[in-house]
Amino acid sequence: MHPTRLTRALTATAALAALSTLASCADASGTHKDEALGSNPAAAPVKKKAAVQGLPGMPPVLDPSDVYAADRPGRLSPVVKDFPSRVYVPNTNSNTVTVIDPATYKVIETIPVGAQPQHVVPSWDLKTLWVNNDRGNTLTPIDPSTGKAGKSVDVHDPYNLYFTPDGKYAIVMASLDRELVFRDAHSMKRVKTVPVSCYGVNHADFSADGRYFIVSCEFSGELLKVDTEKMKVIGQEKLPFDGAKPQDVKLAPDGSRFYIADMVANGVWILDGDKFSRPTLLPTGKGAHGLYVSRDSREMYISNRDEGTISIFDFTENRLTKKWRLPNGGSPDMGGVSADGKVLWLSGRYNAEVYAIDTRTGEQLARIKVGSGPHGLAVYPQPGRYSLGHTGVFR
Repeated sequence: MHPTRLTRALTATAALAALSTLASCADASGTHKDEALGSNPAAAPVKKKAAVQGLPGMPPVLDPSDVYAADRPGRLSPVVKDFPSRVYVPNTNSNTVTVIDPATYKVIETIPVGAQPQHVVPSWDLKTLWVNNDRGNTLTPIDPSTGKAGKSVDVHDPYNLYFTPDGKYAIVMASLDRELVFRDAHSMKRVKTVPVSCYGVNHADFSADGRYFIVSCEFSGELLKVDTEKMKVIGQEKLPFDGAKPQDVKLAPDGSRFYIADMVANGVWILDGDKFSRPTLLPTGKGAHGLYVSRDSREMYISNRDEGTISIFDFTENRLTKKWRLPNGGSPDMGGVSADGKVLWLSGRYNAEVYAIDTRTGEQLARIKVGSGPHGLAVYPQPGRYSLGHTGVFR
């Protein structure tokens, strides 16, 4: 799918008046320069949470104050510890997956897959990478121990893929079909189809207890709240911005709120998922798209696709602290963080390239040519006990 790139001026409403305006600066050469950014009054400090009573069958929460406690640098599960470190890049227009060796920044293989691969998704048990061939109506499995692709499985309209925290079900984001399809996590056989009235379901994340998840509806500018056990939509709301196009969804480390990138509102919505009340908007940059948490759970990297930048949000300080600019521009989209936390990998959606960015300095380490339309790349393996899907949401 190729969303239309829109440019709209932000309306100065009372709801946004309290939010800080971002500075946009770079030196004359166009090289990286950190940019100090304003605080976010909408994100008030929160108290440490008590023990989390999780979804039945879900692995116990390690730290109630940090859902990403299992994702520390190098903390690889025994399942993946011997897998070779690779970056898998689905090229939407080329119908291939480019495989990069992150140690050398070199392309080592190109794997043919089905039509319009959108994301490479680690399975809940960490043993398989699923390539979402959206228009090909298939999922192609890749064995991360060998890097070899297996026989594709018939699955209709698999734009994106998630897994319930108990590991029972895969959830296919059938964007064009307007469905959430719950399938057996291993066989991918259909278990339940949940029709939705919004348009363009694409990204999601689960609450700390796993009992519900928030879904973004890209083309109708809406959010859904879904009960995990009942497999039922229990909330739906329109985002308070004309033409909103919500993208990636990420839970705060303390589980207190969700962040939803919006490529037309040019920022990140901050949502209280429990209350499912009206969210507030934090401006970050043009085309806000992907959201990735640092290995120490302190920061979140926000890719601003339409201006070639990455904004840095500090969870502890509740504010944006820096903005990194790609030299010579680019279109940073989806990706992930290296196992040691030192490198942020992002696809360059409109530039047929991939960016490797130093997470300590924001400097570009490499710019690697790949196929056409690179999208939801997966860095693998990564730390964590299990995967909730997308390009790697680990707990």
